[in-house]
Amino acid sequence: MILGKVIGTVWATRKDENLVGLKFLIVKHLNLDYSEKEQFMIAVDSVQAGVGDVVLIATGSSARQTVVTKNKAIDAVTMAVVDKLDIPKKV
Repeated sequence: MILGKVIGTVWATRKDENLVGLKFLIVKHLNLDYSEKEQFMIAVDSVQAGVGDVVLIATGSSARQTVVTKNKAIDAVTMAVVDKLDIPKKV
């Protein structure tokens, strides 16, 4: 899974009929301290995420395992909206 932040949406009025009704999000990859990496991806939204939300992204065949994306040509999907990261400090 990939930790990321939703920075925008993609509008595509013409697309494969199996993708009609799906929302596409632009997600910037994040480090554990929430700083942004250079990489980004486009992911289908399955958890009603919005701009500014920190999300977990599943990719590959796992991205096609949600109710929203079942048997669709999807390579990345939002799986969760992150409330908090709990990382104990090193001693």
